[in-house]
Amino acid sequence: MNPKTTSRATARRRLTALAVLPVLALSAACGSGGDSAAGDRKNDEIASVPETTAISPSTKDDGTSGIRPAGKSAFYDAQLLYVRCMRVKGGYEDYPDPKLSGHLDWGKVEEISSRPGQMEAAKGGKNGVCVPELQKAMAAEPRRDQQKDYESMLAHAKCMRDNGVSRFTNPTMSGGNAQPGGDPNPASPTVDHDSPVYKQAREACKTKLLDGLDGMQ
Repeated sequence: MNPKTTSRATARRRLTALAVLPVLALSAACGSGGDSAAGDRKNDEIASVPETTAISPSTKDDGTSGIRPAGKSAFYDAQLLYVRCMRVKGGYEDYPDPKLSGHLDWGKVEEISSRPGQMEAAKGGKNGVCVPELQKAMAAEPRRDQQKDYESMLAHAKCMRDNGVSRFTNPTMSGGNAQPGGDPNPASPTVDHDSPVYKQAREACKTKLLDGLDGMQ
């Protein structure tokens, strides 16, 4: 297995963890309720995962205009500043526009980061040049329902196993926050993200993840 290829698969989780530390600290201070029920949930005890609601764009389909979801414009604007930073300072001219929901299109980001010498596209740019903008975008994200995120990632993990990726682990709950599953040992990966079985499973299970969770596990 190519270590560089595998590290791309965990790059977003590592970067997101860095970006959301201040946000998680604030959430912990405010209190987020118990998590014992979710933590004890068995593999197959999966609540139904709501489908992501599609938002109709305006007649201009340029990725930067259209109808913004109510209450999320600040998140969208902050994410757009991050995207512009990645294009100008990061050197990724084709870095994709954020979705109308404000979340990044991680499928396209990972396509860019898979190119030779461009792995930093999934890490906030070379030397983390755009991490400050990313942190601001993450801080502007509307508070997520951690229980729904957990259930979504749990459904995705089960789907991945059902589709042949037997080592794919379940997410967990820690301090009221959903933590992604995936490779049982990210430091020394055992799941081949370039294998045909893995790619087919990802395609089959992608609808299990709520908007904003794609690429998290």
